[in-house]
Amino acid sequence: MAEPVRSDPSMWAAVAVDPAVPIDRTVVRKIIADQRRLSRRWLYPLARPFSRVVVALISAVKRVLPFRWMPLTRMDRLCIWYLRRFVSPDAVELLIRHFVIETNLVNFVLRNTDAAIPPVTLRPVSLAELGDHAVVEHDVNVYDVLIALDGVALRPPAPPAQLDFAELDIPPIDAERRRLRLLRLDIQTALCVMNIPFSMALTMEEYRRAVHSMRFDDSFLEILAVLCDDDTFRHWKNGELTVWMDSNVDVPRMVYRHALICEYAHAHLVKLAAGAGAAATEA
Repeated sequence: MAEPVRSDPSMWAAVAVDPAVPIDRTVVRKIIADQRRLSRRWLYPLARPFSRVVVALISAVKRVLPFRWMPLTRMDRLCIWYLRRFVSPDAVELLIRHFVIETNLVNFVLRNTDAAIPPVTLRPVSLAELGDHAVVEHDVNVYDVLIALDGVALRPPAPPAQLDFAELDIPPIDAERRRLRLLRLDIQTALCVMNIPFSMALTMEEYRRAVHSMRFDDSFLEILAVLCDDDTFRHWKNGELTVWMDSNVDVPRMVYRHALICEYAHAHLVKLAAGAGAAATEA
């Protein structure tokens, strides 16, 4: 009697087609390819504790010498040089894409509330545009929007079709794929390395502010859920408490999860926009 054929499913194949993941399949494949890089398997387990120890030492010394150890402009140039020479093009594209996606999310909130601040303009499409303190501006935008919402009533429009879904596009991104790279690191390993110059260039307060900005992911998911009258956004909450101030965390891991949360939320907004557009056409 012949033995039954046993299934030998691939974890990656299942992730690539998971219907619960709202992200575009092309982007999902790039995320999977990034996580399957050799650097993710062999270097990340070493880079993760090394980065945490170095950043902890820098933070400890900065309590005694609390000044800026590196100009922000030099940090920008160093990180751009590093991304050009040591990080894979797909990883670079996903990193640049995150700035655009978070700006799209922030501006969606601004367009659909009475917050009295202008739209955010940080939408880089190339490595060069990550200069001029883009990382710092990216974090500050989160605080500016939340502060601007103080006293603003959050509620879905009536009717819901009045939601403004403008500017949810992702422009073509130049990751400088033709440039010669000495290494092609994955995103998580790259973030472990970049966290070191960040901690050197930012003051203690700026670094704490940057780290804490990611605790507001749950807040933005709640805001999106209310504005869109859609509980789907709440499913991706992490249970972070914004009143808990703690910068002694695994920052690269938090950044990576933050980027994925933004991808999920943005993809769902795009889906809602498509549904609203189809309903308007039928009407």
